[in-house]
Amino acid sequence: MALAFVRTTERGLTDRLLWEFADRLQERGFNLAGVVQTNSDRPGSHHCDMDVRVLPAGPVIRINQVLGEESRGCRLNPVALEEAVALVEAGLERSPDILIINKFGKHEAEGRGFRPLIAEALARDIPVLLGVNALNSQAFEEFSGGYAKEIAANAEGLAAWYGCLQRLSA
Repeated sequence: MALAFVRTTERGLTDRLLWEFADRLQERGFNLAGVVQTNSDRPGSHHCDMDVRVLPAGPVIRINQVLGEESRGCRLNPVALEEAVALVEAGLERSPDILIINKFGKHEAEGRGFRPLIAEALARDIPVLLGVNALNSQAFEEFSGGYAKEIAANAEGLAAWYGCLQRLSA
């Protein structure tokens, strides 16, 4: 089972790291499935917009709800998330080289979202790479049963992990 994760504390770093890694793999001809996220500032707001790009080539789906400036709760739009999940599920049928998921988040911690697809990819021996934040670390640890490998949260760490997998399967 090849399940790896990165954990960062800097806002947006995990998203940028996974986005750039996915781009690098695509440039090298790898077959990808999953989602990577980008956050963009919303003028006049302290909230950002959250978009996920379904790998390999889109579409881009806005996954946040605009709840107002005083909102403090979760802004995730569950309908948009499930739309992304359905598209990634279809991508698993192409037997990708790797599944990249931007975050094992609240929905995954509760057994929804991408969690079933992560398990399906692992059952098919498809390597899985994802981001995990401190809030969902315990749920991820329970899900992974301790088999997940934390890798260095930098381009070199990602390349070393995936390069090692490629050498092992050759």
